This record gives sequence, structure tokens and C-alpha cells, in this order.
Amino acid sequence: MCAIESADLEQFRDWRNNPDTRKYFREFRELNMHHQKTWFTDKVMNDPSTLMFAVRRTKDNQLLGCCGLAYINWVNRHAELSIYIGWKDEYIDKTGYAEESCNLLIKYGFEEISLNKIWTEIYEFDDRKTSLFSQLGFQKDGLLRQHYWHRGKWWNSIIYSLLMDDKS
Repeated sequence: MCAIESADLEQFRDWRNNPDTRKYFREFRELNMHHQKTWFTDKVMNDPSTLMFAVRRTKDNQLLGCCGLAYINWVNRHAELSIYIGWKDEYIDKTGYAEESCNLLIKYGFEEISLNKIWTEIYEFDDRKTSLFSQLGFQKDGLLRQHYWHRGKWWNSIIYSLLMDDKS
């Protein structure tokens, strides 16, 4: 994980607009560079409740995705963990980049910025993220029934969280 650079925005936009990945995001519309630049300026650079990072492969600095802590509530000490790996190749699911990035964010959240809880929202059809967050020790907190409309059908959202005490 490292700082997001403005040069990353075009690739982020392309990944976010890909229908295979867009279905996992709250943002339903196609994004243009203005949207990406506004997000970068307003959220990444200037919003203290958002800490976002680029996911890069160490050996060659290849941009693989984006991750971070969003909606940070500094009073109640919780934040949403957000991650996507947009880079696609035949080995990407076996490489552990998402798991490693999440572990780094969890460590950062609990040890560096003293969060008490890290949570995430996953749509019920997202089996990969459900499996990932279960492996990471996240617990199911609740269900938001028929919360997401996708391809002519209502889907539930599931809220998962990990407490600092869970890591002890």
C-alpha cells in the first residue's frame, strides 16, 4: 500500500466503470475523469474521515487496486474498510493482495489511529469478499434487507465488523 497519485486516477476510473467490478460499488453510474479528480481532491487529499491507498505489487510497482478506511468516526473510533483489486490476470485470486492489504489496514486502524471497530458492507452476492472477511475474523453484525438494486433484482447488504478486542 502506498499513497494514491493523480496518475492512478485514470486506471481507477476504468476499473470502477467495468461492469464486472462496478456491481460491487455503491456508485451506480459511469464515472468520468471529473468524478475521479473530485473524489481525489475532496476525499483523498482533504477529508480527514477518509484514508485511501493504492495497492501496488512490490516487485514492479504495478497498480493493482485501491483500499482504505472511510467514514472514519474519530469520536466513536470506527471506520469502514474499503478495498478492490481491479488488476486482472489468471493468478490474481491466488496472490493474496486483498488479504495482505486488509491486514495492513486493520493493523494501521487499530495500532496507529486507535480505532475500536472496523466494519464493511458486502452485497450478498459477493462471495469472494464474504470469504475474505470471514478469514480475517470479521463477524456478521446485521442485514440490510433488499438494500441494493442490481440487474433487475433486490439484494441484501450484510454488515460485518472486527473489534480491536477480537484481535487480542
